[in-house]
Amino acid sequence: MRTRRGETLARLGARVTMVLGTMLGAAAADQAAAGAPTRDFGTYQPSAVATRIESAQAPAIDGDVSDAVWARAPAIDEFYQLEPQEGAPGSERTVVRVLYDENNLYFAVHAYDREPDKVTAAIKARDGDLSRDDLFRIYLDPYMSRRDGYVFEVNALGARSDALVENNTTFLIEWNTIWDAKARRVADGWMAEVAIPFRSISYDVARGDWGFDLFRLIRRKGERIRWSQIRNQMPSVDISRSGTLEGISGTSQGLGLDLKLYGSLRYKHEWEPPREDDVRFEPSGNAYYKITPALTGTLTFNTDFSDTPLDARKVNTGRFGLFFPETRDFFLQDAAVFEFGGNNLAEAVNGRPFFSRNIGLVDGVPVDIVAGGKLSGQIGSLGVGGLIVAAEGTEQYEGQILAAARVTQPVFGESELGIVFTNGDPTGLTENTVAGADFQYRNSTWFNGDTLKADFFYERSFSDAYGDDDAFGAHISYPNQPFSARFQFKEVGENFYPALGFVNRPGIRLYDGNFFWQPRPKDSWVRFFETGTWYHFTTDLENILETRENGAWFGFMTQDTDAVFLDVFNLYENIREPFFLPRNVLVPANEYTWTNAKLYMESAIGRPMSAVAEIECCSYFDGDLLRTFLAVSWRPDTSWEIGAEHSFYNITLPTGDLEIQIWALNVTLNFTPDMQLKTQTQYDNISEAFGLSARYRWEFMPGSEVFVALGESGDLINGAHYRSATTQASVRIGHLMRF
Repeated sequence: MRTRRGETLARLGARVTMVLGTMLGAAAADQAAAGAPTRDFGTYQPSAVATRIESAQAPAIDGDVSDAVWARAPAIDEFYQLEPQEGAPGSERTVVRVLYDENNLYFAVHAYDREPDKVTAAIKARDGDLSRDDLFRIYLDPYMSRRDGYVFEVNALGARSDALVENNTTFLIEWNTIWDAKARRVADGWMAEVAIPFRSISYDVARGDWGFDLFRLIRRKGERIRWSQIRNQMPSVDISRSGTLEGISGTSQGLGLDLKLYGSLRYKHEWEPPREDDVRFEPSGNAYYKITPALTGTLTFNTDFSDTPLDARKVNTGRFGLFFPETRDFFLQDAAVFEFGGNNLAEAVNGRPFFSRNIGLVDGVPVDIVAGGKLSGQIGSLGVGGLIVAAEGTEQYEGQILAAARVTQPVFGESELGIVFTNGDPTGLTENTVAGADFQYRNSTWFNGDTLKADFFYERSFSDAYGDDDAFGAHISYPNQPFSARFQFKEVGENFYPALGFVNRPGIRLYDGNFFWQPRPKDSWVRFFETGTWYHFTTDLENILETRENGAWFGFMTQDTDAVFLDVFNLYENIREPFFLPRNVLVPANEYTWTNAKLYMESAIGRPMSAVAEIECCSYFDGDLLRTFLAVSWRPDTSWEIGAEHSFYNITLPTGDLEIQIWALNVTLNFTPDMQLKTQTQYDNISEAFGLSARYRWEFMPGSEVFVALGESGDLINGAHYRSATTQASVRIGHLMRF
């Protein structure tokens, strides 16, 4: 153990190093303006070394990178801009060092800034939208898949956010794991320290080299800086050309067993006669076991979903069912391994073979999860996911055993083959099985360093009630700059019925795509212009046109990241069966054609107050339409976040008039990065249903928390008289034990 005097000398030496670093940082920035090493960013993929230390030498995670042990790790300091000047050195110096011991991976970040008072730092919430602030992001791809991985973010206030990288397409931000980070603002910018336990991620102990990348956002400049993959046309979620972190070996995950036990005290009051009260104490828990460092088994009993946020309020103004994303932690954990079909089913959800939201929901009624098990991770080169759940029933339906499985195999470098299987019907009314296969092709060096993507899938449902039927499709995209294009085809059979999936429009063939051009002028107040065209055609299985949408758009984004887009489009609907909008407004069977325009405006999200506004007019079927949307976000200081949204529809048809209004208000009070109070309030004038959710969470130690929730639902009659329906309150204490 180091003596106090030794620590003082070490910190003094580190302070001298930091002062010199400040001077060098300014010099490096000046040098960057004059020139930098010439790199071929079409092939450039740097590597870095993680330095091994003993556990007793581990740095204190306090946001002060002056701990002497950091000097043992080589500096990573060659960063380049993605935008606004692709390939130019970062306008501010960034220095990162990487250490690891038997248990944890450590990162030290010094984000230099010659105008430290202008560092944007307002978000303090755990899992808040850190993209509104200056932030630093770490990408880890332990299997070198170049497709899937982990992301860890921290800002200058020490707020943390984590996510899964899903097939280079999506950040699954609902995912959470155990890790620690602290940050502080200093005279020459800001610093952060990060500790990621090896037991919090899946990896192959036999693989010493990991996919690895680093990213910095300087919010006020709209400047994105990255260590590898220096191409602004590639989205931030893409890790196909990330660098390498070398030298990781001799790590430990202990027994690999995590137990998270909960005790919840719940109260529920029904205001409608007979006005029942219900008080219950409910234990629950999850067990996570690393069967291997790359394969995790999870068991859950009496699963608690009290911390799940309210669904965004929606009113259906069309003929087909609405899609609500999954928000429950148990199903989001390692959710990427269950994704199927690539962009084909990610962008157009009709035809998904597996949608975990159907588990725990029977005909729209929530039911408890009695117990469940999940297997996720890697077995050799195979990606595996398995899920089996026992769900309770309702007064009308018996409880059911529901299952899903997914296996993938990398092929041709960045591509993969996969199969999926589901079994069960949440209602128990049918015997239902779905099986499918997909191929997701990725080539990030296809032509002159450009990217090419293609997805193909086939699936078949087997139902004793609906019979057997198919769904299949293909998707190809060229997501590059300044030109980008996407084309897609999908067929969903008339009797294709995945009881654990999502289908809202069977018996169709879908053709859609787009093409756009995005030039980036130099030395301009405009960051980029964008213009393009798109189309969407839906036919029945006899190729008779049912829906057509095609249009063109033009827009631009400023260097301050304000944006404006104008979209003009023509629509055609062949309505064979009449249907009703809300308020029983009839849309008769007929053929309809109309043309609309939509204006979208967004202010830079880094400002204390930002807004998004959208207006669309002027037709709808054989009537008139005015639709508006406004969302305002205000951060008066680092503790408060206030967001308000309003959606408005004014529809006038020959058969009647319809006005829809939806309000939402979200208020968050961030006491610390580990303690928040969040409230959600929602109302729409169609259902006249009012919903309030207040959730207080305090993570008093990593993985252990106190959670208090209050929920209120009722009706706001004629927008004025409130009538309570249900009041609920719960207190939950959860404690994590790691072995």
